[in-house]
Amino acid sequence: MSVRTTEEAEPGAEDGRAGAAARKREQHGWYFYDFACSVYSTSVLTVFLGPYLTAVAKAAADSEGYVHPLGVPVRAGSYFAYTVSVSVIVAVLIMPLVGAAADRTGRKKPLLAVSAYTGAAATAGMFFLDGDRYLLGGLLLVVANAALAVSMVLYNAFLPQISTPDERDTVSSRGWAFGYTSGALVLLLNLVLYQGHDSFGLSEGEAVRICLASAGLWWGAFALIPLRRLRDRAAVREPGAGPAVSGWRQLVATLKDMRRYPLTLSFLLAYLIYNDGVQTVISQASVYGSEELELEQSTLIVAVLLVQVLAVVGALGMGRLARAYGAKRTILGSLAAWGLTLAAGYFLPARTPVWFFALAAMIGLVLGGSQALSRSLFSHLVPAGKEAEYFSAYEMSDRGLSWVGPLVFGLTYQVTGSYRDAIISLVFFFALGFVLLARVPVRRAVRAAGNPVPERI
Repeated sequence: MSVRTTEEAEPGAEDGRAGAAARKREQHGWYFYDFACSVYSTSVLTVFLGPYLTAVAKAAADSEGYVHPLGVPVRAGSYFAYTVSVSVIVAVLIMPLVGAAADRTGRKKPLLAVSAYTGAAATAGMFFLDGDRYLLGGLLLVVANAALAVSMVLYNAFLPQISTPDERDTVSSRGWAFGYTSGALVLLLNLVLYQGHDSFGLSEGEAVRICLASAGLWWGAFALIPLRRLRDRAAVREPGAGPAVSGWRQLVATLKDMRRYPLTLSFLLAYLIYNDGVQTVISQASVYGSEELELEQSTLIVAVLLVQVLAVVGALGMGRLARAYGAKRTILGSLAAWGLTLAAGYFLPARTPVWFFALAAMIGLVLGGSQALSRSLFSHLVPAGKEAEYFSAYEMSDRGLSWVGPLVFGLTYQVTGSYRDAIISLVFFFALGFVLLARVPVRRAVRAAGNPVPERI
């Protein structure tokens, strides 16, 4: 097991103003990784890639509307959802190893750099996705999604080390706010390019490919800031085999160790369920809007832009609510709002952008806060010295079962042919997550992990 140093054990206890200033500098650098990578989630995964890859798959489909990756018949309309599921499975195989190796070596930052630039390069490579190259699109999506998931393990693991317990809701919320701000800014630029593609001498497909690639360039450029400001903490290394072999051994030990913290596991189970619904809405909303509601791509971009702007407000606003009512109660309120929002989405009339914008506004107000507060709440449940290991488990909960939502969404559409039936099926994830989270005694869970209990949690 990795051992936390004295410096790590009290991340906010440096002496004097110089130590506080150093901690703030790291926090500001940490925010910028959200600023860097969130454009992938927004412009690529949420807006452009789903409809575009679906169109590419349809161009390659046979007369019955099926493509055949590796000889498996897949309805072209379900290809994107299935590919997202595959990317999550790949990420699950990698994340625990990276998390264990990061804690064992204390070298989170180099591993963050490798995963970030792998994802950025794969995203930039989407410029070459044209014609009927649906297999190339699927491969790049799998690499980029898996790389993003691994990088988030390492990024999140810095949170307990750069903030005091009472700061974490605020720091986590600000990170999400930075991410949604960059997502809104880049999406606005994408909207200008996409809407005016003729005046720029571009076809619609070329404009989409530029928007996809620009997300990779943005990701790579702004990742330099956290890589310069964040600093690794020393860790005690065990003698023996190299990081890869030891990492798997440590993973087994970590899974056994987590059984000592059943309340932490209870929170992870609840988060696994409701976040699966969140991630599926993020990845499939544009497909629902374009295919079921028959909305133009420009309408979808404006709707997602609205989500980004209001998510900044929601993340900061729910951070304030958490300080008054506690993170757990605030998250529960957001889950109730998610369920009501999806139920309303089932009844949206086709070809009516105004109602889709109203739905987007509701999603935006709860999206950022529910994610930010879940992250900060979990940081209180992590035993000392096991940040990356436990955040790999968290990221597996974030993405590890997030293949179930897209799979359910894709299967429901394949069986019924209706995206409305697919979207309403996601309410189950929020309802069950609500029930499971409500049963977790978070104060007792924090104490069981050996951490100080904040005044409000």
